[in-house]
Amino acid sequence: MSMGEPILVGIVAMAKNRVIGQGGAMPWRLPSDLKRYRRLTMGRPMIMGRKTLESIGRVLDGRDTIVLTRGEGALPAGALRAASLAEAVEIAAARARERGTNEIVIAGGGQVYAAFLDRLDRLELTEIDARPPGDAFFPELDKALWRTVGEEKMERGEKDSADARFLTLERIGVAASEPARELR
Repeated sequence: MSMGEPILVGIVAMAKNRVIGQGGAMPWRLPSDLKRYRRLTMGRPMIMGRKTLESIGRVLDGRDTIVLTRGEGALPAGALRAASLAEAVEIAAARARERGTNEIVIAGGGQVYAAFLDRLDRLELTEIDARPPGDAFFPELDKALWRTVGEEKMERGEKDSADARFLTLERIGVAASEPARELR
């Protein structure tokens, strides 16, 4: 990876049973996590699937929304269409350069996370202390490929429906140009 190439950062809220959605919505209410999501995504291009955009209901302000879809249906004003992973990354990388950021957010849903999992450099994970029913899941993580570099308990607000913790995971070996870093 060259210094100028943006990194891919997956951002996901996931229950203990890997559920990330049910019927096109999140099966929990966590305004505290949504504030973190806004902070982590603001000013960055975001790649998401059509169903994820539909569940959000609009293009989010201050961020570029690249929708990975094979369909020709109308997208909300401001959304950018990509027909392949490569096209989505190409559009997002151009937007990242324009915005002066080195991060591209992978924002879901389950199929998009699965498609990008092997390419993610970092994962910002909200682990929700619940096991709700669901129809969308985050793929299984190979724990041998990831290390936790940050962990913090979410301060539960009065409107939050569950406890959660925030984890930052980095792919082991991402900094291939800095092998000494792995030895410390």
